[in-house]
Amino acid sequence: MNPADNDERIARSLHHAGAQPTGAPLTPPLVLTTAYFLPGDPAGDYQYARWANPTWSALDAALAQLEDAPVVTFPSGMAAIAAVFYGLLKSGDRILLPSDGYYTTRILAERFLAQLGVGCDLVATAALGQQAFDGYRLVMIETPSNPALDLADIRAESARAKAAGAILVVDNTMMTPLGQRPLDLGADLVVCADTKAVNGHSDVLFGHVASRDAGLLGAVRDWRRIGGSIPGPFEAWLVHRGIETLELRFARMCDSALALARRLQGHRAVRSVVYPGLPEHPAHELARAQMRGFGSIVGVTLADEAAAERFIGECRFVRAATSFGGVHSSAERRARWGDQVAEGFIRLSVGCEPLEPLWSDLERSLGAL
Repeated sequence: MNPADNDERIARSLHHAGAQPTGAPLTPPLVLTTAYFLPGDPAGDYQYARWANPTWSALDAALAQLEDAPVVTFPSGMAAIAAVFYGLLKSGDRILLPSDGYYTTRILAERFLAQLGVGCDLVATAALGQQAFDGYRLVMIETPSNPALDLADIRAESARAKAAGAILVVDNTMMTPLGQRPLDLGADLVVCADTKAVNGHSDVLFGHVASRDAGLLGAVRDWRRIGGSIPGPFEAWLVHRGIETLELRFARMCDSALALARRLQGHRAVRSVVYPGLPEHPAHELARAQMRGFGSIVGVTLADEAAAERFIGECRFVRAATSFGGVHSSAERRARWGDQVAEGFIRLSVGCEPLEPLWSDLERSLGAL
């Protein structure tokens, strides 16, 4: 991944509007309307509010620069995933999902797609390379996996999916378009919960789908337009604001996460640390080749449930919350949601706090165990 290419995309995203007339606002206008002036035969980009909105358009343009591909935006990350499923699948299709990825994706398939005749199989991310793709309409991977941080080789799995005639979808929420570029590695579609790091301020639900395949993305866009799974203009405006600082936030978060992971490894109260940036990670070399930076999530395993809960509760600069990717560091014990991890496993989302005060806080809390 060429850093200069990434930098160019970031700059284009910040200036996606191009030349503007004198007096034009530097930020996109917040357009709150349910109807547009439409005399005579329907024509133009804006005809009805369920189909398009100028505030969406501004965000779509900024995200498209980051993805280097057209995008369709949605009111949440799960709405984006649902649009891919419902827009592209039919009765009799089979899909393959990660058994260790975001659990709500599996629930959607098992509870609702199954009622429509869509079959679903599961495979662990670390075992994906041994899973045949024959017979699948769609294969979805999440790399790094949430929360165990296992990796899948996007380039290799994309090639295998194409050979099998399957659509490869990558959930890139954890890494964002700045940290990992699945479309460049051969993926057909990318889904991202912009609720997390892309927006970054823990104040809006949002998501998007990106693809360079016009047919696939057209089906997703049609699902949004007809099904009504549309984002609100204010939410789009907030996310546009958020992505203007994404590079700065994400770089600091990733740098701090790597520093903290190294320090946590040596603490007596810590049983294990998993982070793709550590040489001990089983897929570290793949992470170096596939990712720009190693992400802002660190997996930390303490002795047991009580130790994990006490550690989180004692931290001053870490919020007990179930989301990740925000400017405030957060942590949670993931076994409480049924994830297949140790009872003392903590998903630590590193935020934008200065490194040394954050480390002192973690160290103090660990020292009390």
